[in-house]
Amino acid sequence: MKTEKASRLVLYNYWRSSAAYRVRIALNLKGLPFKTIAVNLVGQGGEQRGDDYLAINPQGLVPALLHEGNVVTQSMAICEYLDECFEPYPLLPADASARARIRSLALQIACDIHPLNNLRVQKMLQHACGDALDTVAWMCHWMTTGFAAIEQQLQPGTGVSPVSSADRPGLFECFLIPQVYNAERYGMDISDFPAICRIVSRCRELQAFCEAAPENQPDAVHV
Repeated sequence: MKTEKASRLVLYNYWRSSAAYRVRIALNLKGLPFKTIAVNLVGQGGEQRGDDYLAINPQGLVPALLHEGNVVTQSMAICEYLDECFEPYPLLPADASARARIRSLALQIACDIHPLNNLRVQKMLQHACGDALDTVAWMCHWMTTGFAAIEQQLQPGTGVSPVSSADRPGLFECFLIPQVYNAERYGMDISDFPAICRIVSRCRELQAFCEAAPENQPDAVHV
């Protein structure tokens, strides 16, 4: 993979990466034009392991955002960086306690749910356990547990309202919709989580989310 010359905002991206998906949504919600550079995580032995990409992100993970010569990694840090650098369409509410609640929900996905169904974790499990472990069932167990906790926090009276009465999604939705995509990809039924389903249904009607969807990326492989 060759590193291309940076435009103002460049996203190193893989179409099926849920972490990169989060950032694509955030960029779209904020109305920020950006250039993508595809990093193929599975082809050619994994381009993220090549010297070119490791020089950009030593973790060998996507996404990475290049902005005016600065590289920012980790999807939560990137989303908050975008919010701090670009005023239009804040992803977080103005009130400190509301910001903390939204960050908490997003981090429950980023730190507690997503890492347990990450591609490299799947591969390690399969290598270590072979046929003794059904990795899909294992992943769905942790997604179900995580979604159940989030669903409870979305109930009336909990003080959490990720999507406002004006249907204005923000940071939490940037993280939720990619995680639901992962669940659906592995055949998980999320109908037991009606509050989550309502948010997902509404967000998927919005252009920012449609354009960020994995199947609509230039490097998408339709299987």
